[in-house]
Amino acid sequence: MTQLTFAHPWVLLFLAVPVVLAWTVVARRAGVVSPTDHAAHHARPRREENWLTRTLGFFDAVPLLLLAVAIAILAGPQTLQHPRRERSLTNIQICLDVSGSMTGRNFELAKTAVEDFTRAREGDAFGLTIFGVQQIRWMPLTKDLNAIRNALPFANPEHQPSHMGGTMIGAALRFCLKNMVAEAQTGDRLIVLVSDGMSADLGDGEAEKVGQELKDAGITVFHIHIDESDVPAEVRDLVAVTGGDAFAGTDANSVKAIFRHIDKMKPAKFAPVGTVPLDEFGPFAIAALALLGLHGFGLLFARYTPW
Repeated sequence: MTQLTFAHPWVLLFLAVPVVLAWTVVARRAGVVSPTDHAAHHARPRREENWLTRTLGFFDAVPLLLLAVAIAILAGPQTLQHPRRERSLTNIQICLDVSGSMTGRNFELAKTAVEDFTRAREGDAFGLTIFGVQQIRWMPLTKDLNAIRNALPFANPEHQPSHMGGTMIGAALRFCLKNMVAEAQTGDRLIVLVSDGMSADLGDGEAEKVGQELKDAGITVFHIHIDESDVPAEVRDLVAVTGGDAFAGTDANSVKAIFRHIDKMKPAKFAPVGTVPLDEFGPFAIAALALLGLHGFGLLFARYTPW
């Protein structure tokens, strides 16, 4: 249910003017009869005279009603709509493996799926980190998702230096954690790890340690394993600690389905940010037009002094 308010309620005090002027219509007595045809006129019956007096009084009051509507319009009528909902920011960092094994088909699968994922998450902030043995902060968190999509072709493993050839998932996730904490001051934190290989730095309980560090920072990790083999146990344990999950994708359809599944698991959130006042001149303008038409009609047929 909408609530009618006024932007300048003090203007409504001027409604006292038409109310006071209305007394001049109510208290006015019949004027002096001055026939112009020099003929005798019979007095009207009492009932007919009362009806005519009321009709003429009504049409005389129409301008005052127009004045009242004009004052109401100047007061700025508004309606308070339902609370406006704003999308809560989710910070999503794509941690993309660009080692030698990702060259060719695997990278194209990942690239296409990431592009589709960014289109489905317009309004969120995305970042891009590429890694092999070392890590490169390819794109900081940004809400300009075209920048992420345009940067992906340059992350092709074929264009990377030799020191990016290995796969160090633990170091890459710690690198992403540091950047996420520095850049994502508000909103949810999410890392999507895209890789096709094993990692040499997650053994001896290191996977659980990295996962706990990410969890403590409020970061959820999802892993997409682009390979025919099973998801490495260490990586699966790591993402489980953060509250995420790991998936195996072997073709374009399965990888896209995984990203859609992640989107459903971490849906966009909307929070109310208050009511929105909207101008509500329509009903008052319609009333003014109707009264103006009625006044014009009265001038043609119901006047005390015809022309």
